[in-house]
Amino acid sequence: MIKEALFGKSFLELEQVAECLGLPPYTGRQVAAWLYGSDVDTIDGMTNLSKAARGLLQQNFTMGFITPEEVRTSSDGTKKYLFAVQGGGYVESAYIPEKKRATLCLSTQVGCRMGCRFCMTGRQGFHGQLTAGEILNQLRSLPERRAVTNIVFMGMGEPLDNLANVLKSLEILTSSWGFAMSPRRLTVSTIGLIPGIKKFLEKSSCHLAVSLHSPFPDERLQLMPVEHAYPLRQVLDTIRACDVGRQRRISFEYILFSGVNDTPRHVKELARLLNGIRCRVNLIRFHSIPGIDLQSPDDAKVIWFRDALNAKGITATVRASRGEDIQAACGLLSTAARMEESNDQSR
Repeated sequence: MIKEALFGKSFLELEQVAECLGLPPYTGRQVAAWLYGSDVDTIDGMTNLSKAARGLLQQNFTMGFITPEEVRTSSDGTKKYLFAVQGGGYVESAYIPEKKRATLCLSTQVGCRMGCRFCMTGRQGFHGQLTAGEILNQLRSLPERRAVTNIVFMGMGEPLDNLANVLKSLEILTSSWGFAMSPRRLTVSTIGLIPGIKKFLEKSSCHLAVSLHSPFPDERLQLMPVEHAYPLRQVLDTIRACDVGRQRRISFEYILFSGVNDTPRHVKELARLLNGIRCRVNLIRFHSIPGIDLQSPDDAKVIWFRDALNAKGITATVRASRGEDIQAACGLLSTAARMEESNDQSR
C-alpha cells in the first residue's frame, strides 16, 4: 500500500488525520508545526508527540519530502533544481539570489497545455497536475530554503489551471500554522484564465501577474491561443470589476519580440488598455528557443519601450534576465528530455 504524504496537508486535514487515528485534537497543530516550521525530516523526529502517536503516523503516512535529483548553477548565481513527482514526471524550479532578496520560481504542473508559441514548457505538452505538497516541496527541499524571501508561481505550467492545489499551497505558505509568509512576498502568474482569476482574487490576497505580450487581439492570438477563449479585454474587465485591494500588486508580463510587439503603436494601445488599472508592466527580453523565428530587440529598443510607457503614465520596468546559460530564464524551463530519457530506461 502506498502511504499518503503528510506534507501538503492543510491544518483542517491534519486535524482530521489525528481524529481518524484516535489521537488528541491538538496533534494536528503539533504535526503542522513540525512539517512547516522545522527542519525535521522524519515522523520519529516529532519529539513532542508520544511514541504511540508517532507509531500510528508512521504506519499510515510518510512525510512526503522529495530531494532534488539534479542542480545546475548559472554563471550569475541562479540555480535550477530538478524534482521527480508522482506518476514518473519531473519539474524544474529556479532559485534566483540577489543582493537584498532571493526569489524562488515554482512550477505547478508537469508541462503545460496552454501552447504559448514562445514557451519551451508549452512545447512539452501537459503531463499532469502537481499536488499542493509537490508544489511546496520545491521550497521545503531546497538547500537555500531559509534564504528565500519571495516566491513566484511562474515556473512550469499555468497556475490557475491547477487552481485548487495552488490555492491550498498559498494557504499553507501564508497561514500562521504554515510557513507564515506575507502574501506580499508571493506572486501568482496567469495567461488570463478568467474563472481562475475571479476565484484567486476572491480567495487570496497574494499578488497577480498577467501575461499580456500584445495589446492587439490578432497578434496576441498568434502568440497565445488562450486569447480565443479568454480575450485580453475581458481579462482586464474582470480585474477592473474585482476588489483587488490596495495592498495587492497587479502586474502585466510583456515579453518583447523584435518587430512584432515593440512599436509606438503598441505603446499607445497598451497605455489606452491599462488606463485606470493600478499596475505595472514588467518588460522581459525574449530568450530564443529552437524552431521559433522570434527574436528579442536590442537593449536600446527595450529601454526606449520602457521609457515610452513611463512617459504615458504606465509604470514599466525591465526584468533582468537570469539563468539563461542553464535554461532557467523565463520561458525556458522544460523536462521533456529528462522524461524521454526516463521512459527509454524503463522500456
